[in-house]
Amino acid sequence: MSAQKTYAEINAKIKAGKAVVVTAEELIALVEEKGLSKAAREVDVVTTGTFSPMCSSGVFLNFGHPAPRIKMHRVWLNDVPAYTGIAAVDAYLGAAEVPENDPLNRHHPGEFRYGGGHVIQELVERKPIRLRATAYGTDCYPRRELNTTITLDDINEAILFNPRNAYQNYNCAVNLSSRTIYTYLGVLKPNLGNAHYSTAGQLSPLLKDPHFQTIGLGTRIFLGGGIGYVAWHGTQHFPAIQKDETGRELGPAGGTLAVIGDLKQMSARWLRGTSYLGYGATLSVGIGVPIPVLNESIARWAAAKDSDLYAPVVDYGEAYPNRIPGTLGYVSYAELKSGKITVLGKEVPTAPVSSYPLAREIAQILKSWIQEGKFLLTEPVQLLPSPADGLKPKVLG
Repeated sequence: MSAQKTYAEINAKIKAGKAVVVTAEELIALVEEKGLSKAAREVDVVTTGTFSPMCSSGVFLNFGHPAPRIKMHRVWLNDVPAYTGIAAVDAYLGAAEVPENDPLNRHHPGEFRYGGGHVIQELVERKPIRLRATAYGTDCYPRRELNTTITLDDINEAILFNPRNAYQNYNCAVNLSSRTIYTYLGVLKPNLGNAHYSTAGQLSPLLKDPHFQTIGLGTRIFLGGGIGYVAWHGTQHFPAIQKDETGRELGPAGGTLAVIGDLKQMSARWLRGTSYLGYGATLSVGIGVPIPVLNESIARWAAAKDSDLYAPVVDYGEAYPNRIPGTLGYVSYAELKSGKITVLGKEVPTAPVSSYPLAREIAQILKSWIQEGKFLLTEPVQLLPSPADGLKPKVLG
């Protein structure tokens, strides 16, 4: 008999301290030991995790008013500009923003030592942040300039809102050109000198529920060391199931999440400013998503192994920047994590830009929260678009 559970039943078990909670890694071992059907009946929740640079991240800040009041027209935090076209003392600081005096790539490759992601990390660390604002003055908001120092606890609200996080799957990047290139997947050596990837594989949240049977609007998650929620599907949310030229399914493709949470709850261990040589600044984000085992179908996907999940190999020297379609093949995460893959007949060393050990730690932390009754599951009020919805990316121009 297959497992059929409800959110209410699972939450009741969590409150009673009787829920069976395992990480995605532990579920794989349990399925191998007992079989899928028995594991699906026994397990109530599977926890996942990922820790990786996530550029589409940022924080809404409400500073509160000085005396006299001000309608901020331009704002800088540690010399990093924030967007102010919201309200008088509200701003949005993007993780990828850099100081106006940053040399950028004028002397290629630029170092991008500091940006919005670093400011966010320092806010969470409760470090003092220089706030500078200018205004044009109004009758109700007469002040025209503000120079002060703030900390996270000095301001009214700080809401982490990331429009695109937790990419379901991502390219394995290589470089077929004869020059070194600098990308958001790191430095790629010429002539297939190395390969970089950025997904946790068998621990990665959206690879474990590729049809979004449990993940949707309102799903409670681990976000940056605190509790957050799925706010919507992320930008560039194009879920699909990859297939090779023979029609063989190679696992999920490109779903994403928009997520939200209280920055004041979070930790700099799970929100880290990150610099990419020759590319830019960003924020590395820790996310963990619980998957309720409502039925055997959900358990089947949650138990997918690295050897079942594949990433497309893409040339970032010419094909990717010029949007030339096609891949150089597919490689499993088991192959990627082995330290080498074969591309066009050449053995290529691999390395991740995400952290599997930290993804494992996130899954374990989320597991402990649930086991201790500190974290209940939320049933989403609306499921996210799934591969069956047939979403396709638009092409500009």
